[in-house]
Amino acid sequence: MPTTAQEIYIQVVHTLSPTERLRLATLILNELSNQNVSVVEQSDTWTEQDCLDVTIFSLQYAALIFPESEEMDE
Repeated sequence: MPTTAQEIYIQVVHTLSPTERLRLATLILNELSNQNVSVVEQSDTWTEQDCLDVTIFSLQYAALIFPESEEMDE
């Protein structure tokens, strides 16, 4: 019997059709939304430093993909 979420997915959910997977996801999400329990822990939220870090990384990555020497069509 599967005991972890990964095992359950591999043995059960992965074998379902896409329609059945979507139906299962809907049932799970509806049940979670009906519970008045906060499932987001404060440790899971982004800090201001996290936002700054991802912004810097994104800008550096964009600079690599779109170097200034390339002309952009307008």
